[in-house]
Amino acid sequence: MYIIRSGTIRAYKNIDDEEVTVRFGYSGDVIVAIDSFLTEQRTSLNLQAIKKAEVEYIQKYKFLAFFTKDLESLKAWNEILSELILQQLEREIDLLIESPLGRYNRVLSRSPKLFQEIPAKYIASYLRMTPETLSRLGKI
Repeated sequence: MYIIRSGTIRAYKNIDDEEVTVRFGYSGDVIVAIDSFLTEQRTSLNLQAIKKAEVEYIQKYKFLAFFTKDLESLKAWNEILSELILQQLEREIDLLIESPLGRYNRVLSRSPKLFQEIPAKYIASYLRMTPETLSRLGKI
C-alpha cells in the first residue's frame, strides 16, 4: 500500500502485449493492488510514476495494526475500503458502456482532473480506446 505524497501514478496490466491502464492516483491518494493486499500474493498489476512522484510505502501488518488499534481508526479504515470499492464499481460500470463517447463523458464528469494531469495516451488506455479516438472525442 502506498500513499502518494506528490506526483501521479498509474496502475496498469499487460494484456496481449498492450498496457491497459486500470487506475490513476494523485497526490494524497492511496494506491494499492487490492488483490495482493488482501491475498498476500503477487499481483499482475504494475505501478508507474507518470509525473515525478514521492510515495510512502506502508507494510500491511503496520497498516492494519494502526487502523485496528481503536474504533475511530477502524472507522477510518472502513471509509478507505469503502472508497476503494466504490471506485472499482465506477470503473466496472465505465467498461460496460459500449460507446467510446459514453465512457469519455462519464469519466470527464467524474474526474475532470484526469484530463488536466494525465497524458492522452494513458487516458485512452484507461478508456479502452485509441489515442486518435480520444482526440476526436475531445473536439466534440
